[in-house]
Amino acid sequence: MHRPWILFVAVGLFASSASLVGAQEFSLRPSLELPTVEEFFAGEEAGEEAEEEPDEIETDRDSFTPAVTTAGAGRIIVEAAHSFVDNRSVAETHSFPELLVRVGANDWLEFRVGWNYEVGGAGSPVSGNVPSDFDDEGRIEREHRLLYGLKATVSQQEGWRPASSFIIQGFTPTGGEATNTELSATYVFGWTLPNNWVWDTSIRYGTGSQEDDHFNVWAPSTVLKIPVGEHWKLHAEYFGVMSDNRADETVQNFFSPGAHYLITPNLEIGVRVGWGLNREAASFFSNAGLGYRY
Repeated sequence: MHRPWILFVAVGLFASSASLVGAQEFSLRPSLELPTVEEFFAGEEAGEEAEEEPDEIETDRDSFTPAVTTAGAGRIIVEAAHSFVDNRSVAETHSFPELLVRVGANDWLEFRVGWNYEVGGAGSPVSGNVPSDFDDEGRIEREHRLLYGLKATVSQQEGWRPASSFIIQGFTPTGGEATNTELSATYVFGWTLPNNWVWDTSIRYGTGSQEDDHFNVWAPSTVLKIPVGEHWKLHAEYFGVMSDNRADETVQNFFSPGAHYLITPNLEIGVRVGWGLNREAASFFSNAGLGYRY
């Protein structure tokens, strides 16, 4: 007589437990939460704190586009390199030692001084310093210049806002036919993406001269840097060097891949090559060098 009630109670308990288990299973399923724009560019997921950036050297010589970072408070970075430029219509150019010493005054400001020697049929457009001449004659020229200036941080990356810095430099001849002091100013900005790829872009302005012809030089560039493991970074870059108000205008466009290897957090070596994309640009160039941080 009591069996129907027992059966009814058993069925009720089973249904209640099944519904409870189903609710628990449903609540345990992860929900898909898309990161905000700020979290995407900061490389974070919702509710997670950003990881600290590794403390390692970042040189300006890795690519034509300089780094957005400064040397750092109390740090000194020494960079040097050799460039070979295979000009199309004049003799090849060699540029060395492309010495640059960067002294960090504080976290956002550094002072810069350097020296370089060039020999060949035209100025080198690949070292990251705009050339002061665009000679197209067959004679060999020798020129060495002293570099001095500063680099200052303008902004830090936050959401869509990029990290950026500003560089201003002077170039005074210490030998050769050139006698004019030239000026260059560079604004560089970029983002570190969630996968640790780095995309930097710069616009560089400089003054130039050739005999009695004084003109302006513009040099836009953009580079994508991709880390491979803990020590390697590869990059692909476009840059151009264009004269303005010159008697004989010239435009040079280049594509340049490269790589650098971090031996220690304070020492790196790197190489990059490139090809001219138009007839006015050099047909090929190579650049190899190193950087050390004290």
